[in-house]
Amino acid sequence: MTIHENEPIQEKALLVEPDVGEWDAEASLAELYELVRSAGAEPLGCMTQKRPAPDPATCVGRGMIGQIKDFCVNYGANLLIFDCELSPTQLRNIEELTGVRTIDRTMLILDIFAKRATRREGKLQVELAQLKYMLPRLSGMGKNLSRLGGGIGTRGPGESKLETDRRHIRRRIQSLTEQLRDVERHREQINRRWEKTGTLTVALVGYTNAGKSTLMNALTGAGVLAENRLFATLDPTARALQLPGGETVMLIDTVGLLRRLPHHLVEAFHSTLEQAAYADVILNVCDISSPEASVHLQVTRNLLESLGCGARPIITVLNKCDLVPELENVPMIGTAVRVSAKTGEGLPQLLRAIEENLPDFLPVKVLLPFSAGALAQRVRQDGLVESEEYTPEGCRLTARVPQSLAPLLRDYMIDS
Repeated sequence: MTIHENEPIQEKALLVEPDVGEWDAEASLAELYELVRSAGAEPLGCMTQKRPAPDPATCVGRGMIGQIKDFCVNYGANLLIFDCELSPTQLRNIEELTGVRTIDRTMLILDIFAKRATRREGKLQVELAQLKYMLPRLSGMGKNLSRLGGGIGTRGPGESKLETDRRHIRRRIQSLTEQLRDVERHREQINRRWEKTGTLTVALVGYTNAGKSTLMNALTGAGVLAENRLFATLDPTARALQLPGGETVMLIDTVGLLRRLPHHLVEAFHSTLEQAAYADVILNVCDISSPEASVHLQVTRNLLESLGCGARPIITVLNKCDLVPELENVPMIGTAVRVSAKTGEGLPQLLRAIEENLPDFLPVKVLLPFSAGALAQRVRQDGLVESEEYTPEGCRLTARVPQSLAPLLRDYMIDS
């Protein structure tokens, strides 16, 4: 008996860009190339068609569909990827006319997220987004979903297979939503615990592949997966970071952003992105070597505004400055900091900028009884102790503490 191992079929994709003037088609297509490579497929080429509006039946014109079919036959393309969101009718018609499996930009991004998610929360969020996207498109996913059937205990009399699938998906969406609520409640408990203990937090936000995970590894030695590909990591990670002045903060890495990010994903990952809303300082990390750097910064700013983070201190971090040496001669405006997470350049300046933007510390003089030893330890850990003296009555401390810690010390103050 001979055993043959099944080898995965290499997906060779043709990219289709319907340019209707709603976005920068060239920049979006370049981003789509990177998404395809990140998903593990090989992009063979692209076709672009300028149109006043998408064709309601096939997105692009019938003549273009014929060219797409010929290209797939001649070059062996087995996957079509449209750089837009296709309706169920468009998906069905394109596949029938070309004979090639077809997906759109949203399906591609969802597939990448499904591959990258490793923790329970990430998997729940991705599955929820996939099901919400799939639900209105069931009618376009094959004729086998529209046949009639009668299953004992599973379907009503005369209920179609399509209706059954929709009912199961809705039930699964409800279950995932409830599970995510439990996860969100757990995160809220962690956030409240951090607030109660006076722990300061710094959030890393920014466009995907801007180098956030590499920067976190450089600052904390976290060992987070950092690769030169889009959405290398999805799950938020928190690590302690000690600043030059002795203050310890919690550095949080968040999921990367993308222009025209599917709204189902934004909804599913909203609780994860809200980590930035709770942070005391936000680092907007940008790949300064990218020609689209200004657009990437604006995408992040828009998200932060939607989360209500406008009042938070935001430091613009221009990462990968080692790839743009001429940037050294460009004057900086505002709180932007040039760094290279790869070489370590600019990291001391970044740490000082974080320190300068932390919430104000209050000077206090307290006499803590020996029974309040835990509170004295918190002052040492979260504050900046200037002097410490042991007396028969207790421990006399002169320190600067976060505002969140000051109310707990009010009864022990001897001078403010």
